[in-house]
Parts: sequence; C-alpha cells; structure tokens
Amino acid sequence: MPTYDYQCTQCKLQFEIRQSINAPTPDCPECRSIAEKVILSAPAMHGNMARGRDLAMRSLQPKSDQTHGHAPGCGCGHH
Repeated sequence: MPTYDYQCTQCKLQFEIRQSINAPTPDCPECRSIAEKVILSAPAMHGNMARGRDLAMRSLQPKSDQTHGHAPGCGCGHH
C-alpha cells in the first residue's frame, strides 16, 4: 500500500498516511480539518532498482567524463 504526504490547509501540519489510492482525503491528526494539499515527492528506490538507476545515470554522462582505462604516460594523448 502506498504512502502519501499531506499538509493541512488550516494548521499547516505535514503528515503522511499509508492508504489506498481510492481512500478518502484524511483529516489532520492535529486540528481535525481536512488535509486538502498533497505534497508530491519522488518515490524512494531501494535495492536493485537503485543500482539500476545509478547505472543508467552513469551511462548518460558524456564520454569525456569517464576514464578511458589507459595508464598514465601511455602516449595516447588522453591524459
């Protein structure tokens, strides 16, 4: 079940609720007003998904930012 972040429009308390996507908007746990504002955030990535994202981001780096694997002084002109 997903976790959603809310902010109360009355007292501005930020809180998170674990609920179904079809669940009604929760009341603020502090002042009991309806929390109407949903704070959008990127989902957390764990385990293999995070590793895959890291590899994908590295693959997008320009080739000049990556080392070419030659030893210093090899004469290739890339140092």
